[in-house]
Amino acid sequence: MARVRRTLTTIATAGALSAGGAVVWGVGIERYLFTARRHELRVLPPGSASVTVLHLSDAHMAPWQHRKQRWIADLAEDTQPDLVINTGDNLGHRRGLDGIRSAFAPLRGVPGFFVHGSNDVFEPSGRNPLRYFTGPSRHAKAAAKLDTPAMDAFFADDLGWSDLDNAAATVRVGALRIDGVGVDDAHRDWDDLDALPAALAGLGKPDDAHLTVGVTHAPYRRVLDRFVDLGADVIFGGHTHGGQVRVPFSSRALVANCDIPLDQARGLSTWGTDAVPLNVSAGLGHSIYAPIRFGCRPEASVLTLRARA
Repeated sequence: MARVRRTLTTIATAGALSAGGAVVWGVGIERYLFTARRHELRVLPPGSASVTVLHLSDAHMAPWQHRKQRWIADLAEDTQPDLVINTGDNLGHRRGLDGIRSAFAPLRGVPGFFVHGSNDVFEPSGRNPLRYFTGPSRHAKAAAKLDTPAMDAFFADDLGWSDLDNAAATVRVGALRIDGVGVDDAHRDWDDLDALPAALAGLGKPDDAHLTVGVTHAPYRRVLDRFVDLGADVIFGGHTHGGQVRVPFSSRALVANCDIPLDQARGLSTWGTDAVPLNVSAGLGHSIYAPIRFGCRPEASVLTLRARA
C-alpha cells in the first residue's frame, strides 16, 4: 500500500507541476509571442499586380499593453500592406483606443475595411471559461458602453478605412477595384443579411469589381453562406481566438464560440461548394479577465493576393 500511495503521490505531483507550468507558459510567455501568419492566394484577375493584405483582429487593446502596440506598428511598417482588413474587437478597456491609435498609426492612408465586434461597443466582463464548452457565450446583462463613435471616427476619418457593418464599400488599390461587404457582430445577432444585396448593388456593376471580399467579426455559418451567395472571392473573420487554449500541434480548436467547424476556427481554409478562401484570424489579444494563450499564439495574418493563372 505504501508503494501505491507513493506512486499516486508522484503522479499527482507531476500533474500539478505540469498544469502549473502550462499556466506559467500561457500567462507569462505565450500571450506575448506575437506572430505573423502568412498565406498566398491566387484570386486576382490574370495580369494583375500582387496585393498585400494585412488582416488584424481581436486586439482587445488595453492602454498598458505596449508590447502589443509596438509589435502591430512594427508589422505594419515592415509589411507595407496595400489593404487592411480589420475584423473587430479592437477595444479591451475603456481607454483601449489610446493603444489602438499608437498601434495603427503606420496604417494611416492605407485603404481598409472594418467591422465591429461586441467588444468595440461594450466593456469586457469576467466569464466562466468552462461555459464555452457548452456553446457560444451569452452576453453580460449590464455592461458599460465604450466610445465606439470615437473609434469609428479614427478608423474612417484619420486612417481612411470604410465601415462595413451591414454595408458595402469600394476601395481602389492601384488599378484594382475591390468591393467589400460585411456585417455587424453576428455573435450578438447584429448582422442584417437582408441588407447586403442592396448595399452591394449600390456600388455599381458587380462585374466591374476585380475582387469582392466578405468581412465579418464572428464567422457564423449563416454569414459565410450569404457571402458565398453574394459572390465573395475571399472571406475574412475573427472572434474565435483560435480557441485561445489548444492542445499543442492539434489542427482543431477545443472551442470556437460560434458554429464554425472547430478545424476551421483558425487559419486559411475554404467555405462552400465553390471553395471560397476563408481566413479566420486567431487574433492578437484576449480579454483582460482571461490573460492566457496556450498552444495558440496571438497573431495577425499577411496575405499576398496574386493573379490567377
